Amino acid sequence: MTTETLFPLGGNLPVRRLGFGTGGLAGPGYWGRRHDDARVSVSVLRRAVERGVTLIDTADNYGPDVAEELVAQALHPYTEGLVIATKGGVVRTGPDIWHIAGRPEQLRAMCEASLRRLRTETIDLYQLHRLDPEVPMADQIGTLAELQQAGKIRHIGLDSISAKELERAQAIAPIASVQNRYNLLDRGSEELLHLCEKRGTAFLPWFPLGHGALTSRRDTDGGDHSDNSRDSTSAGGFANAEDSRHPGGAGRSDGSDRSDRSNRKGDPNDSGEALAAIAARHGATTGQIALSWLLHRSPVLLPTPGTGSTAHLDENLDAARIALTVGDMAQLNSAA
Repeated sequence: MTTETLFPLGGNLPVRRLGFGTGGLAGPGYWGRRHDDARVSVSVLRRAVERGVTLIDTADNYGPDVAEELVAQALHPYTEGLVIATKGGVVRTGPDIWHIAGRPEQLRAMCEASLRRLRTETIDLYQLHRLDPEVPMADQIGTLAELQQAGKIRHIGLDSISAKELERAQAIAPIASVQNRYNLLDRGSEELLHLCEKRGTAFLPWFPLGHGALTSRRDTDGGDHSDNSRDSTSAGGFANAEDSRHPGGAGRSDGSDRSDRSNRKGDPNDSGEALAAIAARHGATTGQIALSWLLHRSPVLLPTPGTGSTAHLDENLDAARIALTVGDMAQLNSAA
């Protein structure tokens, strides 16, 4: 069993399916820099591109501003074929403190600021980091469509949504990608994944390594090994990782979550045993097997694990070389 290495993002931007997320380049609580010496982060970003990564995923609130500035510092002028994705719609005002901001004027201002920080005239993929419950979806998606028509962004993406919301959004404008939590232990977005497969929409799974639960060790330089590209409770981000729609875990007023809840959690003990056994057979780490499982699970899955270490980066990217067997996949699928 092998994986396809490229995915046509938005139909016209071919990217290698294993990318790099930049949240791990921000400091605790996604505030400030992770490394005092920016050259360390720059070296990680440049190493990713040297290794063939063509999808860099960042966000304006990582730092805030820090991650986008580091991307530009390290990689501008961007090589042909390098796709830069960023996000807007969330304002971070301190470590662990953020709020949703999806009014049209806010989204326009955020997009313009990202264009300046990234030193580009067009953002390849601009993702709405959260749908604002206080603003009609048509206004939010419509604003991104206007920015697209103006040449400010090439493709539109959405973060933390349900299958029904994706259908509604795609009736307003073409949606090239989604980002939801999805990994070997957490398959609560299966319905959304199936819809993405049907429509050819990219699915960028966040917490691809279960915030470290699927790895055999932790990052020695302070963060979750290979999986610190997204906010979480323990990393000082969204206040409730189980319901990350609102700061403080307030959730929806009707008590539901926008992401699908079916098949949410697997048994970490069963998964751990399966991972360890398969990793041993392939001479790999458990984290590499978890990433390889995502690449084999669906051709629309584009994991973007992050790290602040070049050694961990290399380990992550080597996961793309692992060819899981049908038996391996069956064992992993049944373990969780």
